[in-house]
Amino acid sequence: MRTIIITGSERLSLQLSTGVLLLMGLFACNKPQATDASQQQTRTARTPVTVQAVGRGGISNSLTLFGTTLYLRRNAITAPVAAFVTKVYVSLGAQVRAGQPLYQLETKERRALGKLAISGDTAIIGLVTVRASSGGVISTFDKQQTGDYVLEGTQLCTIAENSALAVQVNVPYEYEALARPGRTCRVRLPDGRALTATFTTPLTTVNALAQTQSVLARITRPIPLPENLTVQVDVTSQANAQAQLLPKAAILSDEMLQHFWVMRLLNDSTAIKVPVQLGERTTTAVEVRSPLFGIGDRIVTEGNYGLPDTARVLVTPAKR
Repeated sequence: MRTIIITGSERLSLQLSTGVLLLMGLFACNKPQATDASQQQTRTARTPVTVQAVGRGGISNSLTLFGTTLYLRRNAITAPVAAFVTKVYVSLGAQVRAGQPLYQLETKERRALGKLAISGDTAIIGLVTVRASSGGVISTFDKQQTGDYVLEGTQLCTIAENSALAVQVNVPYEYEALARPGRTCRVRLPDGRALTATFTTPLTTVNALAQTQSVLARITRPIPLPENLTVQVDVTSQANAQAQLLPKAAILSDEMLQHFWVMRLLNDSTAIKVPVQLGERTTTAVEVRSPLFGIGDRIVTEGNYGLPDTARVLVTPAKR
């Protein structure tokens, strides 16, 4: 029988070799499991998103212009005869109605007769009552003192007719098609009130510096307003009553803002890229002109940035 003697150095080398072999075996056994776990994690990774159905409704785009109020028609009230002003019934800025007394005049002949003219049936001879020819506001007040003598045809006051109230709108010439006669607009007053008006007549001159054309807009239901009041005028440029609407956050685009798309849910876990063509836009919503989405289609509104053309997603409730 043959005896093999192993020295201390040989024993250490043998132990190290055995340990290396064991580690390699363990690594070989565990590597497929780690790879499988990594692949499984990749397959199950989904991006949390919030979705919303395609809405349908009206959308419009408006252009805000500025204008000033003015009265297109004024009625000058004149003295029918040469006479003295004996009574004044109105004041500057007063609202008057058609037929309302404004002045009482006394002819010079009646005044010359003195007390002899004031008797019986002749008591009203020589007294002339001047009445308003139309309703409106007293815009100029030429004769407001009693005792003044006026000649025949002298202007006593001026009435600006309420029904002739209009707004002179300054329209940039490139938008003149939006202010053609017959188109409506909304006039917003400084106090927050809004009035409806209709464009009537464009003036024949254009401001040389601003390149704006003045267009008159008649108030549909006039109210008493001061002249030269600056107002805002909203003009609707485009309107669609049956538009496909999405929030702005749902729309994605390239760097040049030339191509647009949305991420539509194919099922509960997959979203796909769908190119779209846009229409009118507001501060919160965008009109999608094509394609035509179905009633049940869901569009990603949050978490859509950076998603690939086909992405695995996890639908989460919308934040309130």
